[in-house]
Amino acid sequence: MTEVRFQAKDFVPDTKFTYSVIAARYEGKWLYVRHHRRTTWEIPGGHIEAGESPDDAARRELMEETGALEFGLDCIAPYSVLKDGLTGYGKLYVADIFRLGPVPDVSEIDEVRMLDNLPENLTHPDIQPHLYKKVLEYLDNEG
Repeated sequence: MTEVRFQAKDFVPDTKFTYSVIAARYEGKWLYVRHHRRTTWEIPGGHIEAGESPDDAARRELMEETGALEFGLDCIAPYSVLKDGLTGYGKLYVADIFRLGPVPDVSEIDEVRMLDNLPENLTHPDIQPHLYKKVLEYLDNEG
């Protein structure tokens, strides 16, 4: 069983944050990406590289995976995922993209789709719906 828990904004794990995930909107639609080795869809994001902050990783991953050129980025919350007895930590962001270009050639992403809601065919169906729900709650409270 997978357990997703959201933390207070100032939470810092005992280990390190390992991934940043960015729910991204462009022209009123959510952007989802398909990795070149998969047939499933996911919210843009990825691993934080050595020496990189979660915020820097979020900006880099958003640009690499969606082609975002100009955007606003807000951190919603740190979160943990407990799966198979292991706990990993990430940060969840929301981005409003103002200008979108092509996905860079170096990207592992084969396709980007703009949708109204979370797609059914998800890469991480035990995690991504929780993240999407948290993003919608955040936007409802901020709006």
